[in-house]
Amino acid sequence: ALTRFGNQDIIAYFESLGIKLKEEDNGRMFPVSDKAKTVVDTLVAQVHRLGVEVRLNEPVSRLLFAEDGGRVAGVVLCSGDHLTADAVIIAVGGKSVPHTGSTGDGYAWAESAGHTITTLFPTEVPLTSREPWIAQRELQGLSLRDVALSVWSEQPKRKLIKTHRGDMIFTHFGISGPTALRCSQYVVKERMKTSGRPVRMTIDLKPDASPEQFAKDMDYLFRTESKKAIKNVLKTVVPERIVPLLLRISEIEETTTYDHMPKQAWQTLLETIKALPIMINGTLSIEEAFITGGGVNLKEIDPRSMESKMMNGLYFCGEILDIHGYTGGYNITAAFSTGHAAGSHAGEYAVNLRS
Repeated sequence: ALTRFGNQDIIAYFESLGIKLKEEDNGRMFPVSDKAKTVVDTLVAQVHRLGVEVRLNEPVSRLLFAEDGGRVAGVVLCSGDHLTADAVIIAVGGKSVPHTGSTGDGYAWAESAGHTITTLFPTEVPLTSREPWIAQRELQGLSLRDVALSVWSEQPKRKLIKTHRGDMIFTHFGISGPTALRCSQYVVKERMKTSGRPVRMTIDLKPDASPEQFAKDMDYLFRTESKKAIKNVLKTVVPERIVPLLLRISEIEETTTYDHMPKQAWQTLLETIKALPIMINGTLSIEEAFITGGGVNLKEIDPRSMESKMMNGLYFCGEILDIHGYTGGYNITAAFSTGHAAGSHAGEYAVNLRS
């Protein structure tokens, strides 16, 4: 699907509809208007221009199947009305952000057609922690720029699972921001493996320098300021609000100078700056996540057409499928690409069925 209708095709399509686009950081594309409404309005206008009938506030109850059970025959509305169709595309999203309509009702429809649903889980979701300094909101609202956030496995021995670099923010419940969201799926999967045990994460506040180079740089800096209280020098290296936490973990008094620094405490401080530990006990709910992980099993879907392998005339696209990507345009690209495949092939199927 991505090969047949990829990101460049999507760009060309929207430009052909008159939307002027611009490229921002990391190749992300936005309308020049900076308004998502521009995209929505243009798509809705195109739907009307093509003569598509739109029925609002008429929720679907279930799928309708042909008498022989071999193909889909339409949908049944909650009102009891039957809408017959030669092909049906399920494009209802997952369970995340339910106020947009993605309440998870499509999974039952898929199961009624013989599909299996892989385990659903929140992804691209803020992370929660019971660390005392999180509970006491010591760093709430503090943003960290260009740090490296890592997820670790504790069993059978500590092993690096994933590292993402970028921005993050401390909240009253844990951590959020782009880097935390990108790490969230690895946290969720690790907790699944360990029956919900807390997951260790570390924050590298100075990811540009290796531990060895960072130790040399810090030693040089603090020697030149050896008479000053360490807290005053340290705030030139890291955000001032995080200094008390670093010193507390390292068991160093704020008034200590470099000349009177115990060797072990100094080493602990360096290690903590390069790997500030935070135990993560979970995430916000799947409804509060940006993306739903899991969904309709991809083994049961034809990847070229997005047609069900279990039921003729039934197609799927978007987040209801067991696909998920990072935030930043990947999920909407997947939705457009699979939607294009499902739409074009469903149309061909319906035409061939009647010819």
